[in-house]
Amino acid sequence: MSAVPHELVGLRVPVPVSPTQGTLALALLPRQSPPRARPRHAAPARPGAVVVPIDQRLRHAIEEWTHRFVQAAVEIVGGDRPVSQLVRWTTREVYADLHRRALLVARAGGHQPGLARVQPVRPRVQSVHACFITEAIVECGVHVRHGERSRAVAARFERCEQRWICTALDFS
Repeated sequence: MSAVPHELVGLRVPVPVSPTQGTLALALLPRQSPPRARPRHAAPARPGAVVVPIDQRLRHAIEEWTHRFVQAAVEIVGGDRPVSQLVRWTTREVYADLHRRALLVARAGGHQPGLARVQPVRPRVQSVHACFITEAIVECGVHVRHGERSRAVAARFERCEQRWICTALDFS
């Protein structure tokens, strides 16, 4: 063996670690400095929402109404009820969309829409959350369970001649 000095070469080149992820630009290290106070004369960064004062009885009543309405709507889409049951409480667009959905589900399941049929699992409304835009307009988010699956339904109701009319209904 020869006594020639050899220089060891590392297999990996050291790479400096950055506190920010490059692709998403997320800071991986927490900020240590305290937050800066905004000057008192500065305008808010973005406008806040207008709070509409609503009587608790009205809020409870519209949440119960939404619960019954959406329960009927998911039963219509599932083929358990005829779509005509909600004609008085929907706009033409919402009625047409419910009818179209009921036909599509019936065609896929091989049954007639609106005829009572026995489903092994029935959809059930779990919760309703109402947000009043004005005293006459309310938007509701609804949690619906269908067996082990959960779905969300969004609905918009507008007060028209002492009656709440569904002007938008969106299934997700």
